[in-house]
Amino acid sequence: MADADRRRMNRNAFLAGLKDIAPMMIAYAPIALLWGTIAAGTGLSPFQAWLMSAFVYSGAAQFVSMDLIKSGTPLALLVFTIATVSLRHVLMSASVSRHITAISKPKAMLLLFWLTDEAWALIERRALHQPISASYFAGVAIPLWFVWMTFCAIGTQLGSALGDTTRYGLDFAFAAMFIAVLAGFWKGTRTALVLATSAAVAVAAKLYIPGAWYIILGGIAGMLVAVAGHTEETSSHDS
Repeated sequence: MADADRRRMNRNAFLAGLKDIAPMMIAYAPIALLWGTIAAGTGLSPFQAWLMSAFVYSGAAQFVSMDLIKSGTPLALLVFTIATVSLRHVLMSASVSRHITAISKPKAMLLLFWLTDEAWALIERRALHQPISASYFAGVAIPLWFVWMTFCAIGTQLGSALGDTTRYGLDFAFAAMFIAVLAGFWKGTRTALVLATSAAVAVAAKLYIPGAWYIILGGIAGMLVAVAGHTEETSSHDS
């Protein structure tokens, strides 16, 4: 393949990823502003907020960390909690890895840094019909990172002008966008069972287990039901 054709294919794949992720970039902005406001109230400067957003890059972990910092939590416990909240990224990375075997390992490991819940869902949905290239992965994942860290920093200075953004339902933007993406995976009863189990376990864990374990437990429960359903389907086909 000529270099010009390869560059055109890469550009088109990147733009396809950017187009898919564009609505979520809009949803990221107000949540990032909200976090920036909270971070400023906790004592973080705009540069510190930008730095944390750039390298931690996890909305759930960043919101949880602000509560812990405000309450004077020891550093070791703070790091452990952030790592616990972010464990789901291990599961998402393992899931996506099977779709990017054509990408070199160093490049794949770099791209996985930018993997978020929303990027994961879009990559998985596209993988149902098309191969995943490094360019598409970058188009889906990296623009979100720029939006997130930029608006987090802006939020430390301007976020307070928004007042309480929860009054407008902006705190639900992440969840609403993620639900819309998950709808593309719908395959009837089997999908409903996975989602219902994951939601039930997450809610129960949130109510009865301190900390952010509900994120991990809900994800594991849904994954186990999905694996069990897939195994059962495979066995029935074999027989």
